[in-house]
Amino acid sequence: MDAAEHDHVSICIGSFPRQLERVTDEIGDVLNFGLLVIVRQDHGIAFLAELVDRRDECGVRAHRGLLGQDGTSLEVVLTSLRVAIAGDLHGDWGKGDVNLIERLQPDALLFVGDLSDGDLRLVKSITQLSLPVAVLLGNHDRGRDRSGDLLQQQITMLGARHCPWTLRKWSQPRLAVVGARPCSAGGGFHLSQAVKAVFGPITETQSADWIVDAAGKAPADWPLVVLAHSGPTGLGSEANSLCGRDWKQPHIDWGDRDLALALDRMQQTRPADLVVFGHMHHQLKGQRGERITFHRDRRGTCFVNAACVPRVGLDQSGQPLHHLTWVEFAGTEPALISHRWYRPSGELIYEQTLLRAAMTGQSPC
Repeated sequence: MDAAEHDHVSICIGSFPRQLERVTDEIGDVLNFGLLVIVRQDHGIAFLAELVDRRDECGVRAHRGLLGQDGTSLEVVLTSLRVAIAGDLHGDWGKGDVNLIERLQPDALLFVGDLSDGDLRLVKSITQLSLPVAVLLGNHDRGRDRSGDLLQQQITMLGARHCPWTLRKWSQPRLAVVGARPCSAGGGFHLSQAVKAVFGPITETQSADWIVDAAGKAPADWPLVVLAHSGPTGLGSEANSLCGRDWKQPHIDWGDRDLALALDRMQQTRPADLVVFGHMHHQLKGQRGERITFHRDRRGTCFVNAACVPRVGLDQSGQPLHHLTWVEFAGTEPALISHRWYRPSGELIYEQTLLRAAMTGQSPC
């Protein structure tokens, strides 16, 4: 895989003019941006110049995007890694999603669990994806089988893609993913009978130790993502908090204590750049509003709840929409995080931006 084909420039419109022109062709292979400025405007299209070509040092590709007319403010963020995250599927995964991923071509695809209630056909379809994939199974994935047999079948099918308490990494793209405790239902620390049957008795401290040990093996200059099903404690105790219990009173923090302990200890050794999870659906119970889905702590770690459920639906015109959470990294830091709704063709219809890095004008090398 050619690294230059998987580095990207994200061109974001700072202020929208009345009309926008779509650039019909790619700007071209631009291998480093020292400084980007608008030098002239012909036929209403803003051109970018002062591009410093350092082909052997970086691999940044300028993709087609929207360039504004007179007076448009352009913000340029250099990104070197694009990661798509599929929230709780609950069976919503099919050919339309496979086609969408093939069209978008993210550098990696992460699944936060609750793929289904044990549908082996869905699991098999995930194993047939050609890009780097990491999965952490959720509490629904064990189905109604308390023996652990159905859970073990899925783990066997997924192979190394399933990464509980382990480091999964790729050199192309340069990405490190550490899985947390699998099949969590939140609420502090609890192991179902199926989980005990497959993994044995595990203590809260052991689970935290294994996460920390796996993170310590990640290269220091690679982005480190912690992949969980339930998020950690410490992100709020309201119904609409990232991991807040919303289905009954009192509303409390329903996150995982072992994950919170691990993340705190990792700050002393190898901090996480991004923690992504699901389990607590975006739509609150009883149609009482929407959940907060993003938080960045004082240390700079980003937390994202990707559980948009259902993740496949129809818009007002009856056209299908598929949800993905999208993250782009600049070096090891998340530069862009958003919830996105796509047509199966790959057309982006709606985007909710959670984080966008400020323009620095610095090289990503």
